[in-house]
Amino acid sequence: MKHEDLLTLLREFYREKSALRQRHVAAARFVVDYDFNNAYQYVINREDGHLTWLHDAIQDHGGTPEDAPEPQIQATGKKADAQSAVFREDRDAVQAFVDRWRGRVEPMTNARLRTMLRLVLGETLEQRRFFDQALSGR
Repeated sequence: MKHEDLLTLLREFYREKSALRQRHVAAARFVVDYDFNNAYQYVINREDGHLTWLHDAIQDHGGTPEDAPEPQIQATGKKADAQSAVFREDRDAVQAFVDRWRGRVEPMTNARLRTMLRLVLGETLEQRRFFDQALSGR
Protein backbone atom coordinates (compact mmCIF):
# COMPACT_ATOMS: atom_id res chain seq x y z
CA MET A 1 0.00 0.00 0.00
CA LYS A 2 1.41 3.38 -1.01
CA HIS A 3 2.07 5.96 1.67
CA GLU A 4 -0.59 8.31 0.28
CA ASP A 5 -3.18 5.52 0.20
CA LEU A 6 -2.36 4.53 3.77
CA LEU A 7 -2.70 8.10 4.98
CA THR A 8 -6.02 8.50 3.15
CA LEU A 9 -7.32 5.29 4.72
CA LEU A 10 -6.25 6.37 8.22
CA ARG A 11 -7.83 9.81 7.81
CA GLU A 12 -11.12 8.32 6.57
CA PHE A 13 -11.17 5.78 9.40
CA TYR A 14 -10.46 8.55 11.93
CA ARG A 15 -13.20 10.78 10.52
CA GLU A 16 -15.80 8.00 10.71
CA LYS A 17 -14.71 6.89 14.19
CA SER A 18 -14.81 10.52 15.31
CA ALA A 19 -18.38 10.80 13.97
CA LEU A 20 -19.38 7.71 15.99
CA ARG A 21 -17.78 9.16 19.11
CA GLN A 22 -19.57 12.47 18.64
CA ARG A 23 -22.86 10.62 18.12
CA HIS A 24 -22.27 8.77 21.40
CA VAL A 25 -21.54 12.04 23.21
CA ALA A 26 -24.84 13.44 21.94
CA ALA A 27 -26.64 10.21 22.90
CA ALA A 28 -25.17 10.38 26.42
CA ARG A 29 -26.73 13.83 26.81
CA PHE A 30 -30.05 12.39 25.67
CA VAL A 31 -30.03 9.09 27.64
CA VAL A 32 -30.47 10.05 31.27
CA ASP A 33 -30.97 6.59 32.82
CA TYR A 34 -27.90 6.14 35.04
CA ASP A 35 -26.93 2.59 34.01
CA PHE A 36 -27.40 3.21 30.30
CA ASN A 37 -25.63 6.56 30.48
CA ASN A 38 -22.77 4.84 32.28
CA ALA A 39 -22.41 2.46 29.32
CA TYR A 40 -22.15 5.46 27.01
CA GLN A 41 -19.46 6.99 29.23
CA TYR A 42 -17.45 3.77 28.96
CA VAL A 43 -17.88 3.69 25.17
CA ILE A 44 -16.83 7.34 24.84
CA ASN A 45 -13.78 6.75 27.01
CA ARG A 46 -12.62 3.85 24.82
CA GLU A 47 -13.30 5.87 21.68
CA ASP A 48 -11.13 8.67 23.04
CA GLY A 49 -8.31 6.14 23.27
CA HIS A 50 -8.98 4.90 19.74
CA LEU A 51 -8.93 8.42 18.38
CA THR A 52 -5.67 9.19 20.17
CA TRP A 53 -4.03 6.15 18.56
CA LEU A 54 -5.39 7.13 15.15
CA HIS A 55 -4.42 10.78 15.60
CA ASP A 56 -0.85 9.79 16.42
CA ALA A 57 -0.66 7.38 13.46
CA ILE A 58 -1.92 10.04 11.08
CA GLN A 59 0.55 12.61 12.38
CA ASP A 60 3.39 10.06 12.22
CA HIS A 61 2.59 9.69 8.53
CA GLY A 62 2.53 13.44 7.90
CA GLY A 63 -1.23 14.02 7.95
CA THR A 64 -3.77 15.93 9.96
CA PRO A 65 -6.92 14.26 11.27
CA GLU A 66 -10.36 15.87 10.96
CA ASP A 67 -12.81 15.70 13.86
CA ALA A 68 -16.52 15.36 13.22
CA PRO A 69 -19.05 17.79 14.73
CA GLU A 70 -21.48 16.62 17.40
CA PRO A 71 -24.88 15.81 15.87
CA GLN A 72 -28.29 16.57 17.30
CA ILE A 73 -30.23 13.58 18.64
CA GLN A 74 -33.81 13.45 17.38
CA ALA A 75 -35.91 10.75 19.04
CA THR A 76 -39.61 11.00 19.72
CA GLY A 77 -41.98 9.14 21.97
CA LYS A 78 -42.00 8.32 25.64
CA LYS A 79 -38.69 8.17 27.50
CA ALA A 80 -38.18 4.39 27.20
CA ASP A 81 -39.24 4.29 23.55
CA ALA A 82 -37.06 7.26 22.66
CA GLN A 83 -34.04 5.74 24.44
CA SER A 84 -34.61 2.43 22.65
CA ALA A 85 -34.62 4.23 19.32
CA VAL A 86 -31.27 5.82 20.20
CA PHE A 87 -29.82 2.45 21.26
CA ARG A 88 -31.00 0.82 18.01
CA GLU A 89 -29.51 3.60 15.90
CA ASP A 90 -26.19 3.34 17.73
CA ARG A 91 -26.14 -0.46 17.52
CA ASP A 92 -26.80 -0.33 13.79
CA ALA A 93 -24.24 2.44 13.26
CA VAL A 94 -21.40 0.59 14.97
CA GLN A 95 -22.22 -2.60 13.05
CA ALA A 96 -22.26 -0.66 9.77
CA PHE A 97 -18.90 0.90 10.65
CA VAL A 98 -17.33 -2.52 11.25
CA ASP A 99 -18.91 -3.96 8.11
CA ARG A 100 -17.66 -1.04 6.03
CA TRP A 101 -14.10 -1.17 7.35
CA ARG A 102 -13.29 -4.84 7.93
CA GLY A 103 -12.63 -5.50 4.24
CA ARG A 104 -10.49 -2.39 3.89
CA VAL A 105 -8.35 -3.15 6.95
CA GLU A 106 -7.46 -6.78 6.20
CA PRO A 107 -5.40 -6.17 3.02
CA MET A 108 -3.24 -3.50 4.72
CA THR A 109 0.46 -4.32 4.44
CA ASN A 110 1.53 -2.31 7.51
CA ALA A 111 1.10 -4.96 10.22
CA ARG A 112 1.26 -2.53 13.15
CA LEU A 113 -1.46 -0.27 11.77
CA ARG A 114 -3.58 -3.23 10.62
CA THR A 115 -3.42 -4.68 14.15
CA MET A 116 -4.41 -1.32 15.65
CA LEU A 117 -7.39 -0.97 13.32
CA ARG A 118 -8.44 -4.57 13.99
CA LEU A 119 -8.41 -3.79 17.71
CA VAL A 120 -10.56 -0.70 17.15
CA LEU A 121 -13.01 -2.75 15.07
CA GLY A 122 -13.15 -5.48 17.72
CA GLU A 123 -13.86 -3.00 20.49
CA THR A 124 -16.46 -1.34 18.29
CA LEU A 125 -18.22 -4.71 17.99
CA GLU A 126 -18.15 -4.89 21.79
CA GLN A 127 -20.02 -1.59 21.81
CA ARG A 128 -22.73 -3.27 19.76
CA ARG A 129 -23.13 -5.78 22.60
CA PHE A 130 -23.62 -2.91 25.07
CA PHE A 131 -26.34 -1.40 22.90
CA ASP A 132 -28.02 -4.80 22.52
CA GLN A 133 -27.97 -5.15 26.31
CA ALA A 134 -29.46 -1.70 26.74
CA LEU A 135 -32.24 -2.63 24.31
CA SER A 136 -33.03 -5.68 26.42
CA GLY A 137 -33.12 -3.53 29.57
CA ARG A 138 -29.79 -4.67 30.98
